[in-house]
Amino acid sequence: MMKKTELKAFLDEKTRRYQQPGFLETDPIQIPHSFDQKEDIEVSGFLTATIAWGNRLSIIRSGRRMMALMDQAPYDFVMNASEEELSRMEGFVHRTFNGMDLKGFTLGLRHLYLAHGGMENLFVHYSSPEGLQEAIAKVRAHFFEIPHTKHSEKHFSDPSRGSAAKRINMFLRWMVRPAHTGVDFGLWKELSPAQLSCPLDVHSGKVARALGLLKRNQNDARAVAELDAALRKLDPEDPVKYDFALFGLGVFEKFQ
Repeated sequence: MMKKTELKAFLDEKTRRYQQPGFLETDPIQIPHSFDQKEDIEVSGFLTATIAWGNRLSIIRSGRRMMALMDQAPYDFVMNASEEELSRMEGFVHRTFNGMDLKGFTLGLRHLYLAHGGMENLFVHYSSPEGLQEAIAKVRAHFFEIPHTKHSEKHFSDPSRGSAAKRINMFLRWMVRPAHTGVDFGLWKELSPAQLSCPLDVHSGKVARALGLLKRNQNDARAVAELDAALRKLDPEDPVKYDFALFGLGVFEKFQ
């Protein structure tokens, strides 16, 4: 087992290796990078993150299809699409996320912008110095205030019910972490990278356990809290930068 200083140096080097513009070539974050307007990035990022499980090339293809259905103007579509325009989404499918889910998520986003000033406003309002996991649960509750299908609820994870909430934590990383490396966006200035939680999935979980950063076997909310605590000891200001190292080691280097 590496000492703390050795582990930090190792992960810092891997973070530098993977946190660079070339990362975009095979990652779903390339979808929101297609846009310049803040709200377009938010909407495309949220929807892309929502479907981000399974094969990454398949996620990218589905993300592009979603943006095509929204006329390459996601925020304008969310705010102004007619019922007829919304109905064209009904044929969409990515894994278990179907066209009715996409339509419902579009209307859920519209509700957040109209009734609550948008996602950023809500996350800032509910944030705490300890993190954003409670905020996720509260934003989710607002998202589903309007009529929706029960099926759609499983696609917006709830940490308060024990979920690792990997996809929404990844979306928050995209929005909050600084943009200077050309990967994340740094759009939500009132939130700090120190408040973020690691997007925990099969790959990052295996690597974290191999490195002694995580003992819990399940990839759930308790595991996220344990991993967050370990990463914050390595870098309290920006712990989730190590997501790049854990992901790269797991996916590209098959680290055991």
